[in-house]
Amino acid sequence: MYYVIQRMHEDDIPRVQEIERQSFTAPWSANTYRRELGMPETSRYLVARSSPTLPPDVPLEPPTRRKPLLRTLLPPFAKVTPPSPFPIVGYGGLWLMVDEGHITTIAVSPANRGQGIGELLLNGLIDQAVDVRATRLTLEVRLSNEAAQRLYLKYGFQPSGTRPRYYTDNGEDALIMWTDVITEPAYLSKLEDLRERLASRLQRQAGMIH
Repeated sequence: MYYVIQRMHEDDIPRVQEIERQSFTAPWSANTYRRELGMPETSRYLVARSSPTLPPDVPLEPPTRRKPLLRTLLPPFAKVTPPSPFPIVGYGGLWLMVDEGHITTIAVSPANRGQGIGELLLNGLIDQAVDVRATRLTLEVRLSNEAAQRLYLKYGFQPSGTRPRYYTDNGEDALIMWTDVITEPAYLSKLEDLRERLASRLQRQAGMIH
C-alpha cells in the first residue's frame, strides 16, 4: 500500500469525523473543522490517503525550498481537486500560537494502524510548523498512551509536566511534551535520519524494495 499526505479539504470532513469517532470519545463537530480549515495562517490540517498502486505524481503547493517530505515516495501536500479517488486513512492537525506549534490531533483508522501512517502524519505536521514559522512544537498525550509517547520521544519531544484530569471522558491526566528548536541544525539532522528510515519502512511495506 502507498500513502500520500495532503491538505485537508471540506469534502474530507465526513471521513475524518468517522476516523475520529473510532479513535476518540469527544469528536469535533463538522463546523469546528470548517472553521479550522478557514484559518490557514494559524491552523493546518492534513489527511493521509492510501492507494494499492503508486498514485500519479502531482505538483507541490506551493513550491518549497525544503526537501519534500520522504522524497523517495510522493511529494507531500499535493494539490488535488476533491473528491480524491484515494481513501483517507488518517489525519492530523496543528495550531500556531505566537511562535509555538501545537499538535492538536493525530489519528489513524483502526484498520490501518501499525503501518507508519501516524509517523508520516507527524512528519507532515512538522513541515507545516516550519511553514508557519513555528520554532518549537508541543502536544498533550494521555499518560496511558505509551505507544504515542514512544513515537514523540523518537522525534525529540520531551515530557515537561502534566495537565491534571485533562481528558473529559475518564478524567485522565495529560502528559505535556515539547521539542527543542526545530530549525536548529542538530534537530534537522536527526529529522532527516528519521525520515530516511521511515521512507525505507514504507517502501518495504509497498514492495518497492526488499
